[in-house]
Amino acid sequence: MSDRFAFERAPGHLIRRAHQIAVAVFTEEVGAHGVTPVQFAILNALMQQPGVDQVTLAQRVAFDAATIGSVIGRLEKKGWLRRQADAADRRRRLLWLTAEGERAALAMIPSVGQVQQRLLQGLDHAERQQLLALLDKLVRHHPRSLSG
Repeated sequence: MSDRFAFERAPGHLIRRAHQIAVAVFTEEVGAHGVTPVQFAILNALMQQPGVDQVTLAQRVAFDAATIGSVIGRLEKKGWLRRQADAADRRRRLLWLTAEGERAALAMIPSVGQVQQRLLQGLDHAERQQLLALLDKLVRHHPRSLSG
């Protein structure tokens, strides 16, 4: 039937499949640490910018500001981060990694690097660069981008 929609070649379907693969590979490589990709992104962002507020952190890791609190709460229960009210604005919550959280995040970095290698293993160097450039462009310039 020629009117059939070829969903298997549709960008949305391919992006969803790529996301499924990325999460599965992340779980295989980093799962022993008991974190999700978003939790690792939060830990990594806090290593780079300690003392950031929750809203700014949510923007930085492209996660919904309304629900990031529950993710932060799980990391806080693990003893990996601490949050406190901002002295200048008690409604803002500022975040820092604990020493244990920083050790955990640093220990995950080699595994997360392996995830990236595995995700791109079927591509040559030029294809990897092209894919990353196109994904970056899609995310940065899309009207629904959380970071742009």
